[in-house]
Amino acid sequence: MAKALFVGITGNAVVHSDRDNFDVDTRFRMAKEAGFDYYDKTPPTGELEIYHKASAKHDLPIRAGGFYYTRGRDEPLLEWHLRIAKELGSVVQNIQIKPKDANGKPVTDEEVADSYLFAAELGDKLGVVPSFEVHINMWSEHFGRVSRVGELVERRGVKFNITLDHSHVIFKIDNPLEQEVQHMRADVEAGRVVLDPFKPGNVASEWIARNYVSHAHARPAVPANPVNIWAKHPDGSFGRGVQYPFIKPAFGEWHSEWDEARLAPWKEVVRQLLAHHSARDDSALGQISMEIIPAPDYGGGAKYSLIEDNIACAAWIRNCWAEVQNPDM
Repeated sequence: MAKALFVGITGNAVVHSDRDNFDVDTRFRMAKEAGFDYYDKTPPTGELEIYHKASAKHDLPIRAGGFYYTRGRDEPLLEWHLRIAKELGSVVQNIQIKPKDANGKPVTDEEVADSYLFAAELGDKLGVVPSFEVHINMWSEHFGRVSRVGELVERRGVKFNITLDHSHVIFKIDNPLEQEVQHMRADVEAGRVVLDPFKPGNVASEWIARNYVSHAHARPAVPANPVNIWAKHPDGSFGRGVQYPFIKPAFGEWHSEWDEARLAPWKEVVRQLLAHHSARDDSALGQISMEIIPAPDYGGGAKYSLIEDNIACAAWIRNCWAEVQNPDM
């Protein structure tokens, strides 16, 4: 029997642009009609029943969810979200941990590991896998920390699981300003953190080989990804640029020149992940969620259709998966 790989979509990605404000039922219908295997979302407070009904109506499971948390404050929220995940039938909860705790102190590797162990114990009881995401604006934005935390966790006899969103890695290649965040640039320049997936010892390949990846978000990005000059944060700064159109935008639909060849590093990581999942009987990967979204750091202000890009990218991933499993096809 062929190994399963589910391809879903996050709720925020089911839009054409940031001008859309579709209701929950409409988003589920659009995701189902687009052929996605599942929906990825932790329902907001008070909307659990709405999501239950939409999932049942459109025969589209809520296989995954996710949220972000501040250590020392949000542990009850995390527990509640894990319990919601169980009630919804989700198999994985994507978890982002902020880089500073409730007192404003930077979280240490040991503290992140403790947070993971807290989530893992709860998840084990509930049958939901906690998966810590590699993500900007979180503890993991210094990519060298990920394996260090993984080693701390696994020394305690607990499997370490991450959500791989490698757009956050790819956009920092050849991007010294972005590498400065969390003081990672010195490690990149010294070769202690390797970003390019075509080079030996790169971080994405390491995480995949360690079998850390239990969940993935798919959002195309390119080295030195253009800053998003079409969207600003409340402080007036432009979006950081962690998203690149997967298919060529029409004239006027995007703010920068588009070159398909620049997507090669992002695609390489996907191929490595799929090859690992196919070859390893113990592969932790269960699903990939499309997440081409309209937030300022991503596709805010864009005029190309985000849902159409998600559909096209999902088709490419499924085709790659078929090729990995059937190399003679």
